[in-house]
Amino acid sequence: MSHERIARRMSQVPASGIRRFFDIAAQMKDVISLGIGEPDFVTPEHIRAAGVRSLDEGRTAYTSNSGLLELRVSLAEHLAQLYGVRYDSETELLITVGVSEALQNAMIATINPGDEVIVPEPCFVAYPACVTFADGVPVYVTTRVEDNFQVTAAAIEAAITPRTRALLIGYPNNPTGAVMPRERLLELAELAERHDLLVFSDEIYDRLVYDVEHTCFAALPGMRERTLLMGGFSKAYAMTGWRLGWLAGPADVLAATRKVHQYAIMSAPTTAQYAGLAALANGESDVQAMVAEYDRRRRRARSPARRTGSGRGWPAP
Repeated sequence: MSHERIARRMSQVPASGIRRFFDIAAQMKDVISLGIGEPDFVTPEHIRAAGVRSLDEGRTAYTSNSGLLELRVSLAEHLAQLYGVRYDSETELLITVGVSEALQNAMIATINPGDEVIVPEPCFVAYPACVTFADGVPVYVTTRVEDNFQVTAAAIEAAITPRTRALLIGYPNNPTGAVMPRERLLELAELAERHDLLVFSDEIYDRLVYDVEHTCFAALPGMRERTLLMGGFSKAYAMTGWRLGWLAGPADVLAATRKVHQYAIMSAPTTAQYAGLAALANGESDVQAMVAEYDRRRRRARSPARRTGSGRGWPAP
């Protein structure tokens, strides 16, 4: 009697094309890759130094499954100051190996086989795969350039069925760059409340916005208790290779997600956690400097001379 060697769900998940391009670009010289969210800044020196110092001082053991308590305390204060949303550092925050691990574990902890998760697209390549790996069913809702790639409550409501369990959003968006205004997010919040939906909100790009303010979905009225908020250090602090993210949400959901994290990961990299602590403590000026430089390049690229092709080439990095 023969058995299939590969689980059927794997046939529903194509190999990541963006990762393939990343691998090719990594082997070539003088290539500027636009295929993945990789800042072209080096991690600030004082953050790197904190990681090195943790190694020199022999802090190389596992941390708590939830992550360093001092990092969680600092993160809780950071979110409260930025967005006015407060989380208990003991029970409502989990330090993860990037947002991808946070999302995958949260999906496994909350999605039952056959549950539908609405995924607006274009979206980050990992979103539908995370749903499928949790034995859920991704349901795509297409966004339109005419709407600035902002998903509408009407489009989401049209996709809701009795099997719909959750909504997965990522704003500021990768790959479109779209930012959702507070008014439209409030419409999504009302929809989530009315249909009793969980909301997975990937806000890894929250600090990289220009001319607008980012609205934290969990900070909207009534949304803290139904939102799984995800973020990390990769984009704002140029720490992609450190693989450090976090998940915030209600204590019961975090307890279930922590269980997945315990068995799959144990704890996020210790060195990265000490570096992250330094980033939160002293990295705000670095964030502001990087955002200002990104904005300068953005404005240069969008200038009329650039759009008409009359300029003299792209701005220097």
